[in-house]
Amino acid sequence: MNPILAQLAKLAHGPVPDAVRHGIPVRIIDIVGIAVRAARMDTSRAVIGFATDQCTAAQATAIGASDAMAATEAAFVNGVLAHSLDYDDTHLPSILHPSASVVPASLAVAEWRGVAGAALVDAVAVGLEVAVRLGMGGYDHQARQSVYFERGQHATSICGTVGSAAAAARLLGADTDGIAHAMSIACSMASGIIEANRAGGTVKRLHCGWAARAGVTAAQLAARGITGPATAVEGRFGLFRAFLGDQADLGAVISDLGDRWEAENIFYKPYPANHFTHTGIDAAIALRHRGLRLGDIDSVILEVAPPTVRTIGEPIEAKRLPETGYQAQFSGPYTVVAGLVGGEGLGVGLEDFRDALVHAPERRELMARVDVVGDPGFMDIYPFQFPSRLTVTTVTGHTLVSEVLANRGSPDRPLSTEELTTKYIDNTAGLVAEEVVHRTHDALCGLLTAPSIAGLLAPLTTLARTGEHP
Repeated sequence: MNPILAQLAKLAHGPVPDAVRHGIPVRIIDIVGIAVRAARMDTSRAVIGFATDQCTAAQATAIGASDAMAATEAAFVNGVLAHSLDYDDTHLPSILHPSASVVPASLAVAEWRGVAGAALVDAVAVGLEVAVRLGMGGYDHQARQSVYFERGQHATSICGTVGSAAAAARLLGADTDGIAHAMSIACSMASGIIEANRAGGTVKRLHCGWAARAGVTAAQLAARGITGPATAVEGRFGLFRAFLGDQADLGAVISDLGDRWEAENIFYKPYPANHFTHTGIDAAIALRHRGLRLGDIDSVILEVAPPTVRTIGEPIEAKRLPETGYQAQFSGPYTVVAGLVGGEGLGVGLEDFRDALVHAPERRELMARVDVVGDPGFMDIYPFQFPSRLTVTTVTGHTLVSEVLANRGSPDRPLSTEELTTKYIDNTAGLVAEEVVHRTHDALCGLLTAPSIAGLLAPLTTLARTGEHP
């Protein structure tokens, strides 16, 4: 059997089906909009300052940065911004966020090299497919869980580094061997641990940016003759052995490769919170629409698939008392309350995760009444969906139940073109002029026929500054 990287490189160098290509511009739009909104954050300003201080060649545009910078640094900045709001898309069942690294890496190299929009679209498509396939290699079918996750590794940044390298190498004009070497080099750069999900800190926001930067770097080095081992994925001392031990599923990486595109199954996020919380939000919104009043609530039980409890429900004392909007994005109690109270945007929006709102007495009091428990029955669905059941007991002793088995934004419950446009407008509104919002959206929609992407991100470099948190 050919090495895995050789097979992935053949895919990455080849044609992209029209059905896949036509779905990519919207993914780019989604990431760009999220990055614009995230540019307001303190951590974003920190990485923009860091990248600017490197005083690199003016090759590509970083959103929110007044000066152009090297493609590697632009990829880093835009990747950090793309992942900072936890609003970026998700592939299941690998449970990784592929676009937040692949899109920034591709945008940076495409701008630097002056390629047409269609070339950018194709590079993003193959980069997503590579990242997702490597993520599937770490999915344990029996345990219904990501082995990367179980071992404390961040599959998003690990696989995103290699996917970004494939996309960048394609844009640099590499042949199949060159793309394979770029991905092989990237295997030595792939990294990311998820302790921050449990114990706090903002470092997780850097992961997709670092993956994008490393992917571009690997492609540049391969173009200059640096090489990597052909078996860097499945070899005795390769990426899978290092990160997955003996639990890698090689077949999942290469099964129907080129015939079935996993990139078509990536879920959009309608809510800016950890994806495990989304069906709970939907269940809460449904109960509110059924007439549930906040003053009628005595207790609430959020039932989810057992593996997700530790992320959004443990330790329950901390999840009921998030200190920041960022912590609230990983809190089952807070996100349920946000759905019950009612939000903006697509149902619960970025404004719901302001630090001040997290400390609002009404929300704190309601969070104290929410328990998060695992339901083994949901394992028949998880992790292809993240189902939830919300049971509310009222002060009069009545019980109300709302069950949501499929995520909004998934192929089973897709977001409409209008909803995705609304998301982009909401993310960019107030930060750039209304005319710029619509002009950039239209330009991104037209990528497949654009002769060049030069100047595409330029209108998004100077943004209004209206606060620390989005």
